[in-house]
Amino acid sequence: MDHPLVDRAFIGSLVRDFYGRVRSDPRLGPIFAAAIRDDWEPHLEKMTDFWCAVILKNGAYSGRPVPAHLKLKQVREDDFDIWLGYFRQTAESRCPPKVAAVFIERAERIAQSLKLAMFFRLEGPGASAA
Repeated sequence: MDHPLVDRAFIGSLVRDFYGRVRSDPRLGPIFAAAIRDDWEPHLEKMTDFWCAVILKNGAYSGRPVPAHLKLKQVREDDFDIWLGYFRQTAESRCPPKVAAVFIERAERIAQSLKLAMFFRLEGPGASAA
């Protein structure tokens, strides 16, 4: 994305606003608190790197999101709808409409990919299709 507003500082601010909303959610807040504990700044920096890589395509992130999320056994599939709701609110409140649309579209793709990795299971041979 080539937009004069969108740089690492902007993305970092968006990430911090978003995670502030997530942390105050009665369902998501405890999940993140259990996983991150009091080590929020490194997580926020990692998520800023992640979103810089997604939006700016700058190669800032080299982590592996799927294995990290597979460890979170308390996450339910519908938690992603809550997460996406906060992400949409954050992007729409902080970004011009066309910029928000790019962030939201990417977040939706990421959520779909993580949901497939975490919850999609093929039935084994001989399983009945009900």
